[in-house]
Amino acid sequence: MIPRPDLLVPGAPPGTEIYQLTSEAIPSSHVYMEAQIFTPDSRRFLLHRSAHAHGGGLLPHDPEHQYLLCDLEAGGARSPLITEPDAIAPSVSPDGGLVYYLVDRSEADKPSLILKRIELASGDCRTLAVIDTAIAGTRYLPGRVYPLSTIRSDGRRLAAALALRDPEEPAWRWGLLVFDLENGGHRLVLEGPSWCNLHPQYCRSRQPEWSRTVLVQENHGNVHDAAGRLLQLTGGAGADIHLVNDDGSGFRDFPCGRDGREFCQGHQCWRGSGETAILGTVIQSPPGEGEGRLVECRPVTAAGHRGLRSPGGWRNELSRGFPTPHFHHFGTDATGRFILTDYLPGTGNFVAWARLPLASGEPMGEPVLLAEARSSMQKSAHLHPFLSPDGRSGFFNSDESGRLQAYLIRLPDPGSGSDG
Repeated sequence: MIPRPDLLVPGAPPGTEIYQLTSEAIPSSHVYMEAQIFTPDSRRFLLHRSAHAHGGGLLPHDPEHQYLLCDLEAGGARSPLITEPDAIAPSVSPDGGLVYYLVDRSEADKPSLILKRIELASGDCRTLAVIDTAIAGTRYLPGRVYPLSTIRSDGRRLAAALALRDPEEPAWRWGLLVFDLENGGHRLVLEGPSWCNLHPQYCRSRQPEWSRTVLVQENHGNVHDAAGRLLQLTGGAGADIHLVNDDGSGFRDFPCGRDGREFCQGHQCWRGSGETAILGTVIQSPPGEGEGRLVECRPVTAAGHRGLRSPGGWRNELSRGFPTPHFHHFGTDATGRFILTDYLPGTGNFVAWARLPLASGEPMGEPVLLAEARSSMQKSAHLHPFLSPDGRSGFFNSDESGRLQAYLIRLPDPGSGSDG
């Protein structure tokens, strides 16, 4: 690890330290901030080599593309863990002993999707499932895989988003595929033209009725070309956020966006292992009103994609106490007490930390600026800050050195900073 005190913001809490984790000539980044890539002791996590901030390798079939295991207690030592060029969408099991990932061979002469598992203690790697014909119960063939997977809190299911190739229909469709990690079975639980950017995230609660729920994003009105390349992410009404059970039942809405004024950014996460979600929103009118807000929501019965106007919705604007909110990407610790977020006021790009309220309906504490990331803020170099499960370490990306690299913030104490 390379000490980087030059990135500290003046006035950061005493004892805050910043380190550059990677420094190769090959670009490296953190896995997207909502991914489950930490062991529960917060000691080890996955890093992404020869990759950009939004997911996959830099090139198709990139021989330099790897997922590295980084050990923070060993000074950030890194070792290659997953080296297959077409590997994608890793998740660490809740007990920290296993890593699951997919191998996307959708463009091979004989297309296939492969689910694999690595034991961290032994390095043993096993194939759990191979899909090289139609997905069970459908006529769809598996297409390109979304860069993220998500694993259930009991370690029994893994969900991943992917494109769906219909031999009888040229239009692009996408879906959510759920694997049974005990027997390798699979089931498609969502499918349609509006699931191109799902961001699937299992609720991390251990309660049985919540552990099977998956947070998903729907992009209404998206437009793609014939090759599936994104031309327009949403139509005028924008995205909305939903829950669905991993058997396809229990579809619900979050009361956010789609009212012509508030729009979902498409960045959201569960608040720790709790049963509320934090959603990023943008206010587009009237001119001059703050944008980049953080809103905590509870799901409600589906009511026709009405977003903010969903009946019976509960929500709490966490960032309402901040005069000029410009927060976009974020992650919480496992307890849901702390949040790490970017702060992008137009005069720079910063990483900020804040307490989340104990009392329902209260705002978050005043954000404390920690780092000036100095990123170019091209999409491939977004900061994507997040916290370790114990809240003692924060992470972000930056290309301030001229090449994308991964960074670590050591917090002196999770309780330092504003009381909120």
